[in-house]
Amino acid sequence: MMEEDRVRAHVVITGKVQGVFFRAETQRVAEENDVCGWVRNRTDGSVEAIFEGDEPDVKAMVEWCWEGSPHSTVKDVKVEWKGYTGEFNRFEITY
Repeated sequence: MMEEDRVRAHVVITGKVQGVFFRAETQRVAEENDVCGWVRNRTDGSVEAIFEGDEPDVKAMVEWCWEGSPHSTVKDVKVEWKGYTGEFNRFEITY
């Protein structure tokens, strides 16, 4: 795909999203969707992620965030669309 078809989404997910394998599931689904970036817990109890990749794949990740891991309860997903940077070559859990 052309680079102009690639996007970056900065996402903050709130609800019961910590201690329910949300980050591990996000990493698994991101790798399945060929999306790069990172996911981490925030001190306020939310989860934050950066997704980069082809637009349909990144949009699929944002949609997945509303579903979350099996034991999570997602209340809100805030998305900020940004310019693609290409700075990531994989998806990882950060701290």
